[in-house]
Amino acid sequence: MTHTLQESARVGSTASAAPRANSSLLVLYLSFGGLAFAVLQSLVAPALSTIGRDLSVSTSDISWVLTAYLLAASVLTPILGRLGDMVGKRRVLIGVLAALAAGTLLAALAPNLTVLIVARALQGAAGAILPLSIGIVRDELPREKVGVTVGLLSAIFGVGAGVGIVAAGPIVEHLSWHWLFWLPLVLVVVALLGTIFGMPESRVRTPGRLDVLGAAILSVSLVSLLLAVSKGQGWGWTGPKTIGLFALGVVALVVFVLVELRVREPLIDMRLIWIRGVWATDLVALILGFAMFGTFVLVPTLLQLPSATGYGFGKSVSQAGLFLLPTVVMMVVFGPLAGLLDRRFGPKLPMFLGAVAVVVAFVLPALAHGAAWQMLLSGVLTGAGIGLAFAAMSNAIIESVPAGQTGEASGVNTIARTIGSSIGAAVVAAVISSHSTPQGLPTDEAFTAGFWVCAGVAVLAVLAALALPSARRRHEQAVAAGVDDLPPEPVELHLPHRHHEDHR
Repeated sequence: MTHTLQESARVGSTASAAPRANSSLLVLYLSFGGLAFAVLQSLVAPALSTIGRDLSVSTSDISWVLTAYLLAASVLTPILGRLGDMVGKRRVLIGVLAALAAGTLLAALAPNLTVLIVARALQGAAGAILPLSIGIVRDELPREKVGVTVGLLSAIFGVGAGVGIVAAGPIVEHLSWHWLFWLPLVLVVVALLGTIFGMPESRVRTPGRLDVLGAAILSVSLVSLLLAVSKGQGWGWTGPKTIGLFALGVVALVVFVLVELRVREPLIDMRLIWIRGVWATDLVALILGFAMFGTFVLVPTLLQLPSATGYGFGKSVSQAGLFLLPTVVMMVVFGPLAGLLDRRFGPKLPMFLGAVAVVVAFVLPALAHGAAWQMLLSGVLTGAGIGLAFAAMSNAIIESVPAGQTGEASGVNTIARTIGSSIGAAVVAAVISSHSTPQGLPTDEAFTAGFWVCAGVAVLAVLAALALPSARRRHEQAVAAGVDDLPPEPVELHLPHRHHEDHR
Protein backbone atom coordinates (compact mmCIF):
# COMPACT_ATOMS: atom_id res chain seq x y z
CA MET A 1 0.00 0.00 0.00
CA THR A 2 1.39 3.42 -0.98
CA HIS A 3 2.35 5.51 2.02
CA THR A 4 1.35 9.19 1.77
CA LEU A 5 1.91 12.28 3.82
CA GLN A 6 -1.76 12.29 4.67
CA GLU A 7 -1.36 8.85 6.28
CA SER A 8 1.63 10.14 8.24
CA ALA A 9 -0.44 13.08 9.41
CA ARG A 10 -3.23 10.74 10.52
CA VAL A 11 -0.85 8.53 12.46
CA GLY A 12 0.87 11.53 14.03
CA SER A 13 -2.37 13.25 15.00
CA THR A 14 -3.91 10.18 16.58
CA ALA A 15 -0.72 9.50 18.47
CA SER A 16 -0.70 13.10 19.68
CA ALA A 17 -4.25 12.83 20.86
CA ALA A 18 -3.59 9.79 23.05
CA PRO A 19 -2.23 10.16 26.58
CA ARG A 20 1.53 10.35 26.66
CA ALA A 21 4.12 8.99 29.03
CA ASN A 22 6.03 11.17 31.46
CA SER A 23 8.54 12.48 28.94
CA SER A 24 11.30 13.25 31.47
CA LEU A 25 11.27 9.75 32.97
CA LEU A 26 10.96 8.13 29.54
CA VAL A 27 14.04 9.98 28.28
CA LEU A 28 15.90 9.14 31.51
CA TYR A 29 15.27 5.40 31.15
CA LEU A 30 16.19 5.40 27.48
CA SER A 31 19.34 7.41 28.24
CA PHE A 32 20.47 4.93 30.89
CA GLY A 33 20.05 1.99 28.52
CA GLY A 34 21.84 3.73 25.65
CA LEU A 35 24.66 4.94 27.90
CA ALA A 36 25.25 1.47 29.35
CA PHE A 37 25.39 -0.15 25.89
CA ALA A 38 27.76 2.50 24.52
CA VAL A 39 30.04 2.33 27.57
CA LEU A 40 30.26 -1.45 27.27
CA GLN A 41 31.21 -1.10 23.61
CA SER A 42 34.48 0.74 24.37
CA LEU A 43 35.15 0.06 28.06
CA VAL A 44 36.77 -3.31 27.41
CA ALA A 45 39.21 -2.16 24.71
CA PRO A 46 41.83 -0.47 26.95
CA ALA A 47 41.71 -3.41 29.38
CA LEU A 48 42.11 -6.27 26.87
CA SER A 49 45.74 -6.95 27.78
CA THR A 50 44.88 -7.03 31.50
CA ILE A 51 41.95 -9.41 30.92
CA GLY A 52 44.11 -11.60 28.69
CA ARG A 53 46.82 -11.92 31.34
CA ASP A 54 44.28 -12.71 34.05
CA LEU A 55 42.62 -15.41 31.93
CA SER A 56 45.97 -16.69 30.57
CA VAL A 57 45.01 -16.34 26.89
CA SER A 58 46.82 -14.94 23.86
CA THR A 59 46.33 -11.50 22.35
CA SER A 60 44.60 -12.96 19.28
CA ASP A 61 42.22 -14.98 21.42
CA ILE A 62 41.29 -12.12 23.75
CA SER A 63 40.43 -9.94 20.73
CA TRP A 64 37.31 -12.12 20.34
CA VAL A 65 35.91 -10.23 23.33
CA LEU A 66 35.53 -7.22 21.01
CA THR A 67 34.78 -9.17 17.84
CA ALA A 68 31.88 -11.13 19.38
CA TYR A 69 30.29 -7.89 20.59
CA LEU A 70 30.55 -6.18 17.19
CA LEU A 71 29.27 -9.22 15.28
CA ALA A 72 26.21 -9.64 17.50
CA ALA A 73 25.41 -5.94 17.34
CA SER A 74 25.68 -5.75 13.55
CA VAL A 75 23.67 -8.90 12.86
CA LEU A 76 20.85 -8.43 15.37
CA THR A 77 20.30 -4.66 15.20
CA PRO A 78 18.27 -4.67 11.93
CA ILE A 79 16.36 -7.79 12.95
CA LEU A 80 15.33 -6.44 16.35
CA GLY A 81 14.64 -2.98 14.93
CA ARG A 82 12.24 -4.54 12.42
CA LEU A 83 10.60 -6.64 15.16
CA GLY A 84 10.09 -3.47 17.19
CA ASP A 85 8.25 -1.88 14.28
CA MET A 86 6.12 -5.02 13.95
CA VAL A 87 5.19 -6.09 17.49
CA GLY A 88 5.87 -3.00 19.60
CA LYS A 89 9.06 -1.13 20.38
CA ARG A 90 8.69 -1.24 24.17
CA ARG A 91 8.15 -5.01 24.13
CA VAL A 92 11.31 -5.61 22.09
CA LEU A 93 13.26 -3.04 24.13
CA ILE A 94 12.44 -4.95 27.32
CA GLY A 95 13.82 -8.14 25.76
CA VAL A 96 16.92 -6.32 24.53
CA LEU A 97 17.63 -4.75 27.94
CA ALA A 98 17.07 -8.12 29.62
CA ALA A 99 19.66 -9.69 27.28
CA LEU A 100 22.05 -6.81 28.02
CA ALA A 101 21.59 -7.28 31.77
CA ALA A 102 22.13 -11.05 31.51
CA GLY A 103 25.21 -10.61 29.35
CA THR A 104 26.70 -7.97 31.66
CA LEU A 105 26.09 -10.09 34.77
CA LEU A 106 27.60 -13.13 33.06
CA ALA A 107 30.66 -11.10 31.99
CA ALA A 108 31.18 -9.81 35.54
CA LEU A 109 31.21 -13.41 36.81
CA ALA A 110 33.06 -14.96 33.83
CA PRO A 111 35.67 -17.50 34.99
CA ASN A 112 37.18 -18.08 31.53
CA LEU A 113 37.38 -16.69 28.00
CA THR A 114 34.57 -18.84 26.55
CA VAL A 115 32.03 -17.57 29.06
CA LEU A 116 33.21 -14.00 28.56
CA ILE A 117 32.81 -14.25 24.77
CA VAL A 118 29.26 -15.61 25.16
CA ALA A 119 28.50 -12.77 27.58
CA ARG A 120 29.84 -10.18 25.15
CA ALA A 121 27.70 -11.61 22.34
CA LEU A 122 24.63 -11.20 24.57
CA GLN A 123 25.65 -7.59 25.24
CA GLY A 124 26.09 -6.94 21.52
CA ALA A 125 22.53 -8.14 20.92
CA ALA A 126 21.45 -4.90 22.58
CA GLY A 127 22.64 -2.88 19.59
CA ALA A 128 18.99 -2.22 18.73
CA ILE A 129 18.61 0.05 21.79
CA LEU A 130 19.24 3.22 19.78
CA PRO A 131 16.81 2.57 16.88
CA LEU A 132 14.14 1.34 19.30
CA SER A 133 14.63 4.38 21.55
CA ILE A 134 14.40 6.77 18.62
CA GLY A 135 11.18 5.10 17.50
CA ILE A 136 9.69 5.36 21.00
CA VAL A 137 10.61 9.05 21.22
CA ARG A 138 9.01 9.72 17.86
CA ASP A 139 5.84 7.88 18.89
CA GLU A 140 5.47 9.20 22.44
CA LEU A 141 6.84 12.75 22.66
CA PRO A 142 5.28 15.93 21.26
CA ARG A 143 6.78 16.87 17.91
CA GLU A 144 8.49 19.98 19.25
CA LYS A 145 10.50 17.84 21.70
CA VAL A 146 11.50 15.08 19.31
CA GLY A 147 14.48 16.80 17.67
CA VAL A 148 16.24 17.80 20.88
CA THR A 149 15.52 14.47 22.59
CA VAL A 150 16.78 12.42 19.67
CA GLY A 151 19.84 14.64 19.59
CA LEU A 152 20.46 13.90 23.25
CA LEU A 153 20.01 10.12 22.86
CA SER A 154 22.28 10.01 19.80
CA ALA A 155 24.96 12.07 21.51
CA ILE A 156 24.81 9.71 24.51
CA PHE A 157 26.04 6.89 22.29
CA GLY A 158 29.12 8.90 21.42
CA VAL A 159 29.46 10.04 25.03
CA GLY A 160 29.22 6.47 26.31
CA ALA A 161 31.98 5.32 23.98
CA GLY A 162 34.20 8.16 25.26
CA VAL A 163 33.32 7.48 28.90
CA GLY A 164 34.31 3.84 28.41
CA ILE A 165 37.78 4.81 27.17
CA VAL A 166 38.23 7.37 29.99
CA ALA A 167 36.98 5.14 32.82
CA ALA A 168 38.63 1.84 31.88
CA GLY A 169 42.06 2.71 33.26
CA PRO A 170 41.02 3.84 36.76
CA ILE A 171 38.57 0.92 37.14
CA VAL A 172 41.17 -1.70 36.23
CA GLU A 173 43.94 -0.04 38.26
CA HIS A 174 41.95 0.46 41.47
CA LEU A 175 39.39 -2.38 41.33
CA SER A 176 39.56 -5.23 38.79
CA TRP A 177 38.44 -5.88 35.23
CA HIS A 178 35.27 -7.56 36.57
CA TRP A 179 34.10 -4.11 37.69
CA LEU A 180 34.07 -3.03 34.05
CA PHE A 181 30.77 -4.92 33.99
CA TRP A 182 29.43 -4.54 37.54
CA LEU A 183 29.22 -0.73 37.27
CA PRO A 184 27.32 -0.55 33.91
CA LEU A 185 24.98 -3.29 35.18
CA VAL A 186 23.43 -0.76 37.58
CA LEU A 187 22.44 1.47 34.64
CA VAL A 188 21.05 -1.48 32.70
CA VAL A 189 18.86 -2.63 35.62
CA VAL A 190 17.47 0.88 36.16
CA ALA A 191 16.70 1.19 32.44
CA LEU A 192 15.05 -2.25 32.38
CA LEU A 193 12.83 -1.58 35.40
CA GLY A 194 11.91 1.87 34.09
CA THR A 195 10.95 0.43 30.70
CA ILE A 196 8.81 -2.29 32.31
CA PHE A 197 6.97 -0.13 34.83
CA GLY A 198 7.18 3.42 33.52
CA MET A 199 6.78 3.28 29.76
CA PRO A 200 3.67 2.68 27.61
CA GLU A 201 3.75 0.55 24.48
CA SER A 202 4.29 2.49 21.25
CA ARG A 203 1.10 3.04 19.27
CA VAL A 204 2.63 3.01 15.77
CA ARG A 205 3.38 -0.39 14.29
CA THR A 206 4.01 -2.01 10.93
CA PRO A 207 2.30 -5.42 10.95
CA GLY A 208 3.92 -8.17 8.96
CA ARG A 209 6.22 -11.20 9.10
CA LEU A 210 9.94 -11.30 9.71
CA ASP A 211 12.00 -11.90 6.58
CA VAL A 212 13.97 -14.93 7.81
CA LEU A 213 15.77 -15.52 4.49
CA GLY A 214 16.88 -11.90 4.30
CA ALA A 215 18.04 -11.99 7.92
CA ALA A 216 20.13 -15.11 7.25
CA ILE A 217 21.79 -13.67 4.14
CA LEU A 218 22.49 -10.34 5.85
CA SER A 219 24.00 -12.19 8.82
CA VAL A 220 26.39 -14.09 6.52
CA SER A 221 27.42 -10.83 4.84
CA LEU A 222 28.00 -8.83 8.02
CA VAL A 223 29.79 -11.65 9.86
CA SER A 224 32.11 -12.20 6.88
CA LEU A 225 32.93 -8.51 6.45
CA LEU A 226 33.45 -7.79 10.14
CA LEU A 227 35.57 -10.90 10.66
CA ALA A 228 37.77 -9.85 7.74
CA VAL A 229 38.14 -6.34 9.15
CA SER A 230 38.69 -7.47 12.75
CA LYS A 231 41.15 -10.26 11.96
CA GLY A 232 42.74 -8.87 8.78
CA GLN A 233 45.78 -7.45 10.53
CA GLY A 234 46.55 -10.74 12.28
CA TRP A 235 45.79 -12.96 9.29
CA GLY A 236 47.37 -10.61 6.77
CA TRP A 237 45.32 -8.25 4.59
CA THR A 238 46.23 -10.19 1.46
CA GLY A 239 45.90 -13.61 3.10
CA PRO A 240 43.45 -16.14 1.65
CA LYS A 241 41.15 -16.11 4.69
CA THR A 242 40.89 -12.31 4.69
CA ILE A 243 40.28 -11.99 0.96
CA GLY A 244 37.89 -14.94 0.98
CA LEU A 245 35.78 -13.44 3.76
CA PHE A 246 35.71 -10.04 2.06
CA ALA A 247 34.57 -11.68 -1.20
CA LEU A 248 31.90 -13.75 0.59
CA GLY A 249 30.66 -10.67 2.44
CA VAL A 250 30.33 -8.58 -0.72
CA VAL A 251 28.62 -11.36 -2.70
CA ALA A 252 26.19 -12.04 0.16
CA LEU A 253 25.42 -8.33 0.42
CA VAL A 254 24.58 -8.15 -3.30
CA VAL A 255 22.37 -11.23 -2.98
CA PHE A 256 20.68 -9.67 0.07
CA VAL A 257 19.79 -6.52 -1.89
CA LEU A 258 18.37 -8.56 -4.78
CA VAL A 259 16.30 -10.71 -2.42
CA GLU A 260 14.99 -7.73 -0.47
CA LEU A 261 13.81 -6.04 -3.67
CA ARG A 262 11.68 -9.08 -4.51
CA VAL A 263 10.15 -10.23 -1.22
CA ARG A 264 6.80 -8.83 -0.14
CA GLU A 265 7.82 -7.98 3.43
CA PRO A 266 11.58 -7.32 3.43
CA LEU A 267 13.74 -7.10 6.52
CA ILE A 268 15.05 -3.78 5.20
CA ASP A 269 13.01 -1.90 2.64
CA MET A 270 15.77 -1.14 0.12
CA ARG A 271 13.65 1.65 -1.32
CA LEU A 272 14.20 3.47 1.96
CA ILE A 273 17.95 3.35 1.35
CA TRP A 274 17.47 5.09 -1.99
CA ILE A 275 15.95 8.14 -0.31
CA ARG A 276 18.62 10.82 -0.41
CA GLY A 277 18.16 11.79 3.22
CA VAL A 278 18.74 8.15 4.24
CA TRP A 279 21.73 7.07 2.13
CA ALA A 280 23.58 10.34 2.75
CA THR A 281 23.03 9.98 6.50
CA ASP A 282 24.19 6.37 6.49
CA LEU A 283 27.39 7.39 4.70
CA VAL A 284 28.05 10.05 7.35
CA ALA A 285 27.47 7.43 10.07
CA LEU A 286 29.90 5.00 8.45
CA ILE A 287 32.61 7.64 8.00
CA LEU A 288 32.34 9.32 11.40
CA GLY A 289 32.21 5.92 13.13
CA PHE A 290 35.60 5.35 11.47
CA ALA A 291 36.89 8.74 12.64
CA MET A 292 35.65 8.38 16.24
CA PHE A 293 37.34 5.05 16.84
CA GLY A 294 40.40 6.33 14.99
CA THR A 295 40.64 8.91 17.77
CA PHE A 296 40.21 6.25 20.44
CA VAL A 297 43.17 4.31 18.97
CA LEU A 298 45.53 7.18 18.05
CA VAL A 299 45.28 9.50 21.04
CA PRO A 300 45.68 7.03 23.96
CA THR A 301 48.46 5.17 22.13
CA LEU A 302 50.43 8.38 21.50
CA LEU A 303 49.92 9.64 25.05
CA GLN A 304 51.12 6.37 26.60
CA LEU A 305 54.36 6.13 24.62
CA PRO A 306 57.48 6.89 26.69
CA SER A 307 58.53 10.54 26.65
CA ALA A 308 62.07 9.32 25.88
CA THR A 309 60.94 8.70 22.30
CA GLY A 310 60.78 12.45 21.82
CA TYR A 311 57.15 12.44 20.73
CA GLY A 312 55.37 10.30 23.35
CA PHE A 313 53.87 11.84 26.48
CA GLY A 314 54.67 9.09 29.02
CA LYS A 315 51.13 9.02 30.47
CA SER A 316 49.54 6.13 32.33
CA VAL A 317 46.34 4.48 31.09
CA SER A 318 44.28 6.58 33.51
CA GLN A 319 46.03 9.84 32.58
CA ALA A 320 45.67 9.13 28.87
CA GLY A 321 41.97 8.52 29.38
CA LEU A 322 41.57 11.91 31.04
CA PHE A 323 42.84 13.58 27.85
CA LEU A 324 39.67 12.29 26.19
CA LEU A 325 37.43 13.84 28.84
CA PRO A 326 37.03 17.14 26.87
CA THR A 327 35.86 15.04 23.91
CA VAL A 328 33.14 13.45 26.06
CA VAL A 329 32.07 16.81 27.53
CA MET A 330 31.73 18.37 24.08
CA MET A 331 29.56 15.47 22.93
CA VAL A 332 27.23 16.11 25.88
CA VAL A 333 27.04 19.83 25.07
CA PHE A 334 26.70 19.70 21.30
CA GLY A 335 24.30 16.73 21.01
CA PRO A 336 21.24 18.66 22.28
CA LEU A 337 22.45 21.76 20.41
CA ALA A 338 22.12 19.80 17.19
CA GLY A 339 18.45 19.22 18.05
CA LEU A 340 17.92 22.97 18.45
CA LEU A 341 19.65 23.68 15.13
CA ASP A 342 17.56 20.97 13.50
CA ARG A 343 14.31 22.59 14.63
CA ARG A 344 15.34 25.86 13.02
CA PHE A 345 17.43 24.84 10.00
CA GLY A 346 16.94 21.09 9.54
CA PRO A 347 19.53 18.31 10.08
CA LYS A 348 21.77 19.26 7.15
CA LEU A 349 23.43 22.23 8.88
CA PRO A 350 24.47 20.51 12.15
CA MET A 351 25.61 17.42 10.26
CA PHE A 352 27.72 19.54 7.92
CA LEU A 353 29.19 21.61 10.75
CA GLY A 354 29.93 18.46 12.73
CA ALA A 355 31.74 16.82 9.81
CA VAL A 356 33.81 19.98 9.19
CA ALA A 357 34.78 20.11 12.88
CA VAL A 358 35.96 16.50 12.73
CA VAL A 359 38.10 17.24 9.66
CA VAL A 360 39.77 20.15 11.44
CA ALA A 361 40.18 18.03 14.58
CA PHE A 362 42.40 15.59 12.64
CA VAL A 363 44.21 18.11 10.46
CA LEU A 364 45.58 19.95 13.53
CA PRO A 365 47.43 16.96 15.08
CA ALA A 366 48.45 15.78 11.60
CA LEU A 367 50.36 19.08 11.25
CA ALA A 368 51.71 19.09 14.84
CA HIS A 369 51.07 16.90 17.87
CA GLY A 370 54.03 17.58 20.14
CA ALA A 371 52.21 19.62 22.80
CA ALA A 372 49.43 18.65 25.19
CA TRP A 373 47.26 21.63 24.20
CA GLN A 374 47.24 20.41 20.58
CA MET A 375 45.84 17.05 21.65
CA LEU A 376 43.27 18.69 23.92
CA LEU A 377 42.11 21.09 21.19
CA SER A 378 41.79 18.19 18.77
CA GLY A 379 39.70 16.36 21.36
CA VAL A 380 37.41 19.35 21.89
CA LEU A 381 36.78 19.67 18.14
CA THR A 382 36.24 15.92 17.78
CA GLY A 383 33.66 15.89 20.57
CA ALA A 384 31.83 18.92 19.20
CA GLY A 385 31.78 17.48 15.68
CA ILE A 386 30.71 13.97 16.69
CA GLY A 387 28.05 15.38 19.04
CA LEU A 388 26.54 17.58 16.31
CA ALA A 389 26.71 14.99 13.53
CA PHE A 390 25.52 11.94 15.46
CA ALA A 391 22.50 13.80 16.80
CA ALA A 392 21.68 15.22 13.36
CA MET A 393 21.85 11.73 11.81
CA SER A 394 18.98 10.41 13.88
CA ASN A 395 16.84 13.47 13.16
CA ALA A 396 17.60 13.19 9.45
CA ILE A 397 16.37 9.58 9.48
CA ILE A 398 13.19 10.59 11.34
CA GLU A 399 12.44 13.32 8.79
CA SER A 400 13.05 11.03 5.81
CA VAL A 401 11.00 7.89 6.54
CA PRO A 402 7.43 7.01 7.62
CA ALA A 403 6.84 6.70 11.36
CA GLY A 404 6.31 2.95 11.22
CA GLN A 405 9.73 2.35 9.65
CA THR A 406 11.78 4.52 12.00
CA GLY A 407 13.26 1.51 13.82
CA GLU A 408 14.12 -0.22 10.56
CA ALA A 409 15.89 2.81 9.04
CA SER A 410 17.60 3.77 12.31
CA GLY A 411 18.82 0.20 12.67
CA VAL A 412 20.58 0.42 9.31
CA ASN A 413 22.15 3.71 10.38
CA THR A 414 23.37 2.09 13.60
CA ILE A 415 24.90 -0.79 11.61
CA ALA A 416 26.71 1.71 9.40
CA ARG A 417 28.16 3.40 12.48
CA THR A 418 29.22 0.05 13.99
CA ILE A 419 30.88 -1.12 10.78
CA GLY A 420 32.62 2.25 10.44
CA SER A 421 33.91 1.94 14.00
CA SER A 422 35.26 -1.54 13.32
CA ILE A 423 36.97 -0.48 10.10
CA GLY A 424 38.39 2.66 11.72
CA ALA A 425 39.91 0.80 14.64
CA ALA A 426 41.40 -1.87 12.36
CA VAL A 427 42.75 0.50 9.70
CA VAL A 428 44.29 2.99 12.13
CA ALA A 429 45.86 0.16 14.13
CA ALA A 430 47.35 -1.20 10.89
CA VAL A 431 48.67 2.24 9.90
CA ILE A 432 50.48 2.90 13.18
CA SER A 433 51.86 -0.65 13.37
CA SER A 434 53.25 -0.43 9.84
CA HIS A 435 55.77 2.24 10.94
CA SER A 436 57.75 1.09 13.97
CA THR A 437 61.07 1.64 15.69
CA PRO A 438 63.64 -1.17 16.21
CA GLN A 439 62.10 -1.52 19.70
CA GLY A 440 58.69 -2.21 18.14
CA LEU A 441 57.15 1.15 19.08
CA PRO A 442 55.14 3.22 16.56
CA THR A 443 57.17 6.05 15.03
CA ASP A 444 56.15 9.71 15.03
CA GLU A 445 55.47 9.43 11.30
CA ALA A 446 53.01 6.61 12.03
CA PHE A 447 50.81 8.95 14.07
CA THR A 448 51.08 11.70 11.47
CA ALA A 449 49.93 9.22 8.83
CA GLY A 450 47.11 8.00 11.08
CA PHE A 451 45.79 11.53 11.67
CA TRP A 452 45.95 12.32 7.94
CA VAL A 453 44.07 9.11 7.08
CA CYS A 454 41.28 10.04 9.50
CA ALA A 455 41.19 13.62 8.20
CA GLY A 456 40.93 12.41 4.61
CA VAL A 457 38.14 9.98 5.46
CA ALA A 458 36.29 12.72 7.39
CA VAL A 459 36.30 14.92 4.27
CA LEU A 460 34.04 12.31 2.68
CA ALA A 461 31.59 12.89 5.56
CA VAL A 462 31.48 16.59 4.66
CA LEU A 463 30.59 15.72 1.06
CA ALA A 464 27.94 13.22 2.20
CA ALA A 465 26.41 15.84 4.52
CA LEU A 466 26.18 18.29 1.61
CA ALA A 467 24.15 15.67 -0.30
CA LEU A 468 21.32 15.88 2.25
CA PRO A 469 18.16 17.67 1.06
CA SER A 470 17.94 21.22 2.38
CA ALA A 471 15.32 22.39 4.88
CA ARG A 472 13.85 24.74 2.29
CA ARG A 473 13.39 21.93 -0.23
CA ARG A 474 11.68 19.71 2.35
CA HIS A 475 9.41 22.56 3.40
CA GLU A 476 8.40 23.40 -0.17
CA GLN A 477 7.51 19.78 -0.86
CA ALA A 478 5.49 19.52 2.33
CA VAL A 479 3.54 22.69 1.49
CA ALA A 480 2.92 21.44 -2.04
CA ALA A 481 1.55 18.21 -0.58
CA GLY A 482 -0.78 20.17 1.68
CA VAL A 483 0.78 18.96 4.92
CA ASP A 484 3.36 21.33 6.37
CA ASP A 485 6.33 20.23 8.49
CA LEU A 486 6.16 16.54 7.62
CA PRO A 487 8.84 14.43 5.91
CA PRO A 488 8.51 14.98 2.14
CA GLU A 489 10.96 12.49 0.71
CA PRO A 490 8.75 9.36 0.69
CA VAL A 491 6.05 11.28 -1.19
CA GLU A 492 8.45 12.66 -3.74
CA LEU A 493 9.57 9.17 -4.69
CA HIS A 494 6.11 7.58 -4.34
CA LEU A 495 7.63 4.54 -2.69
CA PRO A 496 5.47 1.54 -1.83
CA HIS A 497 5.63 1.13 1.94
CA ARG A 498 4.11 -1.39 4.23
CA HIS A 499 0.73 -0.43 5.65
CA HIS A 500 0.83 1.40 8.97
CA GLU A 501 -1.78 0.93 11.64
CA ASP A 502 -2.40 2.89 14.80
CA HIS A 503 -2.47 0.40 17.69
CA ARG A 504 -3.78 1.86 20.87
